[in-house]
Parts: sequence; C-alpha cells; structure tokens
Amino acid sequence: MSNPLLNKRIAILSADGFEQSELEGPLKALEEAGATVSIVSPKKGQIQGMHHGDKGDLFDVDIPLSDARPEEFDALVLPGGLMNPDELRATPAAVAFVRAFGEAGKPIGAICHAPWILIEAGLVENRRLTSWPAIRTDVENAGGLWVDEEVVVDNGLVTSRKPADIPAFSAKVIEEIQEGVHPRMVAVSR
Repeated sequence: MSNPLLNKRIAILSADGFEQSELEGPLKALEEAGATVSIVSPKKGQIQGMHHGDKGDLFDVDIPLSDARPEEFDALVLPGGLMNPDELRATPAAVAFVRAFGEAGKPIGAICHAPWILIEAGLVENRRLTSWPAIRTDVENAGGLWVDEEVVVDNGLVTSRKPADIPAFSAKVIEEIQEGVHPRMVAVSR
C-alpha cells in the first residue's frame, strides 16, 4: 500500500454534533494514506458524533484546541453536521485556528455545513466552493461562488456537499496535501 502522506500531520477540527461519517470517512482515508491525524476540539475528553438527527458514537479528542498550533499541521479537515460548524464559527479560537491555515496557504477540506466556519474565518470571498445546499446563500453573501458539484477544489480549498461525496472529497483532500502549500488564502480582517 502506498503512503503518499507519510510524515504529514492533519488536524480534524470538530465540536459536538458533527456528522459522524464526515469525520470518520476522511479520517480513515488520511490514515490509510499514511498521515498522522489528530482530532482537535474546543472540548477536552470526547465529542459526540451524529447520524443526521440521531446520536452516534463518542470520539476521543487528541488535542484540545487551546493546545493546538496550526504551524504543527500540514492541512485541516472540517466535518459538517448542523451543530458542529455552528458552534465552531461562534468560537473565536476555532475561527482563528482555521484562518491560520488559510493565511499559511495550507490545504483545507470542508464538507456539508462546514463552510460556515470558512465564512466566519474570511476565507470564501472570490473562491469557488460547494456546501450543503441550505447554506448556499450564506456562501454567496460572503462573496463565494457556490456550485452544485460533488467536490470542488480552489487553490487548496476542497469542499463537498454531503456524506455521499466523502470518497471524492477524501481523494481530493489527499491530492491537495500531496501538492503542499498553496498561494495564501486571503482572510478578511474581523
């Protein structure tokens, strides 16, 4: 088996209420590609996964957000769900963590409702991306060009719409990590 991401460190930023498949699918794909993946969260201990509206499994937090340093990671993945990205976009330290990846030009993958966090971090203006259709207007109001496609890549930013897109999403995230740092994603001052 090939390990194209050997020696790469990836952060998955999540809070309670993430769509479980949107964390598990990319996590598994990244680990199979050889990456070291850490779940980072504002909460210590464990976070609650969801299967749409039903509770899923608990996942161990590897690194509390207060101890996580963006410069120690090669890329960032943001799972969706409803509660998770809503909580993260209201958490200043989480927004700053995401913005740091964009400012450094490091690959970021965001699926489903996770572009809400990208919006708050000022990383969608003049970018082509997708999301869960219900937040299309939010993306467009933030200056993003929303498209309805399985996976969209724009200069290191990888976005997808829903759990069915996870295989394509994961594959593109891995490709972008292999390519390395991209030109800086300009963040809006907040």
